[in-house]
Amino acid sequence: MNFLLTLLIGIIAGVIDVLPMIKMKVDKYSCLSAFAYYVILPFVIFGVNWFGDLWWLRGGFVAILMAVPTIVLVTKEDKKSPIMMAVMSIVLGSIIGVVGHLLNLM
Repeated sequence: MNFLLTLLIGIIAGVIDVLPMIKMKVDKYSCLSAFAYYVILPFVIFGVNWFGDLWWLRGGFVAILMAVPTIVLVTKEDKKSPIMMAVMSIVLGSIIGVVGHLLNLM
């Protein structure tokens, strides 16, 4: 059950991130990459045990750490997108972390 719930959280986060990308007509590979990132992200966030009592930091911190390689690649071609990518990673990662904590998945 935890696996399916974690997967569902990732799918929802992926859809939230990808919908604006589709509206802006971002290429399908970038959309697929972002969706895959958010599907995988909850498994990593829920799997690490960092920060102890500061559990609410875990999601955003893990999300930005995992996003750094992609942000570096995107920076070469586009100077504006990396800021939005970092913000979305931190925000959605934090939300994933809070939801995971509330559902006792962490």
